[in-house]
Amino acid sequence: MAKAKQTSAIKKHVRKTKQKTALAFVPKKENQYRPHLIRRYGLLLIISVAIALQFGYNFTKTGSVLGRVVNITPAGLLAATNDQRAKEGLPSLRESERLSKAAMLKANDIIQNQYWDHTSPSGVEPWQWIQKTNYTYSEAGENLARDFSTADGTVAGWMASEKHRENMLKPSYSDVGFAVTTGELNDKPTTIVVALYAKPAANNINLNTGPYTVSAAPVESDNSPVEPLTAAARIGIAIQSLTPAAVTSLALIFVAATVATTSHIYRKKLPKKLQKTWYKDHGVIKAAGLLAIAAFIILLYGGGAL
Repeated sequence: MAKAKQTSAIKKHVRKTKQKTALAFVPKKENQYRPHLIRRYGLLLIISVAIALQFGYNFTKTGSVLGRVVNITPAGLLAATNDQRAKEGLPSLRESERLSKAAMLKANDIIQNQYWDHTSPSGVEPWQWIQKTNYTYSEAGENLARDFSTADGTVAGWMASEKHRENMLKPSYSDVGFAVTTGELNDKPTTIVVALYAKPAANNINLNTGPYTVSAAPVESDNSPVEPLTAAARIGIAIQSLTPAAVTSLALIFVAATVATTSHIYRKKLPKKLQKTWYKDHGVIKAAGLLAIAAFIILLYGGGAL
């Protein structure tokens, strides 16, 4: 008898839970066709959770709620680069320890001498860093990037720029070196990425005597502006750079936007008192607001400069 009562109580509890869930997500007469999820308190809860997820994730990764999470490694850059080359039917690049050392020398020089260009203020060209590591080549190229948050996002940025893409996908290149470093540039915290691509010199010809060609994609600076990344490119970079917290936040927002859009269909069933106010179109208004917040979150991850 006691077991039967317990089973009945569980079924009753499950039924009530289903009813409350339906009222939260589905426009019904019982909730005046305004699901609780998109009422003021529901929207406030969603926005609060989204903010808490972002700050909480940042704190666990950086020790600060306002810290910027950066997840760029040479291994990640190599994998993302070779993925793009594979799509074009090109052979994979292999990482060169000497080129990586040269790339780090360049990255450190950018921070130390505060510039954003392929040539340093004192006139040092990218190829001189390669020479310092005794790597001999017949062709070489350099890509720069700053303030991206993931390896995939960095490579997506390069792919969105014609000159950077040409370097990354050049068929004759077989070696690559990557460097990632952090510091301050123009009094702002920054993450610098340097990529050096090369074709080794045949028979180990000495750099100073053998023929060679070089190419460097132009970078944004006071003296050498290039075309900015398009909005579409920024969105692509952002999608590649979203953190788990951002993905979860966007999922919550899109669910609420869907509920709001569905509610708009039932606007004629709202209480007549509400139909005479802005509540008549509350569904579409709230959906637009939620999607604007989602777009803002996505654009936050679409930063970076080449």
